Amino acid sequence: MSAKTFVLLMYATEGDWDAADEATKAEYYRQHGDYDDQAADFGVTFLASEALQSVTTAVTLRRSGDDAEITEGPFAETVEQLGGFYLVTAPDRDAVLRHAMLLPEYTIEVREIAQM
Repeated sequence: MSAKTFVLLMYATEGDWDAADEATKAEYYRQHGDYDDQAADFGVTFLASEALQSVTTAVTLRRSGDDAEITEGPFAETVEQLGGFYLVTAPDRDAVLRHAMLLPEYTIEVREIAQM
């Protein structure tokens, strides 16, 4: 069975990180460390991962033919905002989901990368 590629999109309430105390931040770092350290146990290999700047730094581009509209800020007005991602390979989605249980309590969207 060949590995498939997935993206894990992590959403959290904007501002929670800035408001968190040092103990909470340390626990989040520990959970991300466990996630990293135990990847092989789930058959997961990391391709890329990044935390994103605040949604206040976002710029949205909307195109219609040759016309484009650029606006400051996020596309969607929601409580939870995209805060970071992991790009991984794994044998299947179930392995990705089981492994993702090691992460902090984010809302995590898992999508398989389309083969083009």
